[in-house]
Amino acid sequence: MSENLHGIMAEFDTATELVDAARRVRDAGYVDTDAFSPFPLHEIDEALGIKRSVLPYLIFAGGITGLLSGLGLEWFVHVYDFPIIVGGRPHFSLPAFVPPMFELTILFAAFTAVFGMLFLNGLPSPYHPVFNIERFALATREKFFLLIESSDPQYDYAATRSFMESLGGQEVFDVPE
Repeated sequence: MSENLHGIMAEFDTATELVDAARRVRDAGYVDTDAFSPFPLHEIDEALGIKRSVLPYLIFAGGITGLLSGLGLEWFVHVYDFPIIVGGRPHFSLPAFVPPMFELTILFAAFTAVFGMLFLNGLPSPYHPVFNIERFALATREKFFLLIESSDPQYDYAATRSFMESLGGQEVFDVPE
C-alpha cells in the first residue's frame, strides 16, 4: 500500500494549528511538504521552510528587457531606418520616446509575471493526488491540510504516519497516487 502513496496528509481545524504543525514538520527534517488553506497564510512559508521566490527578479528582468526593447525599436526606426526631422527635433528625441518605452516595460513585466508564475508553480495542473481524498473539498471552505510527500528523503510510512498522528490533527489520510 505504501508504494502507491503520494504521501500522508493531516486535517486541522484552525490556521494556528496548521502553522504550529508545519513548524514541527520542518523541525523534524521533512522538506517535501505542502499546506492547503481556504485563505492565504503568510506565516506558512516560514513555517514550512519555503524560500523566497525568484519571480520578482524575473519580473524586473522582464521590465528592463521591455524598456531596452522599446528604446532600441525607437532608435532603429527614427535614427537608422527612417530618419525624418519633424518639427525641428533631433532624430533621437528621448522625451518623445518615454511613453512607448514605459508601455513596453509594463507589458514585458506583466507577461513575465504571468508566465513566470505559471511555469514556477507547475501550472496548469488539472489533477493532484490530494483530490482523491473526499474531505479535501473542505480545503476551499473551512479546513486546513498538511501533506508530507512520499518523495521526501526522510519519509518512512510507519514513522511518518505516527508522526502526523502526533501533530494533533483531526484526521490523518493516506493520499494515493
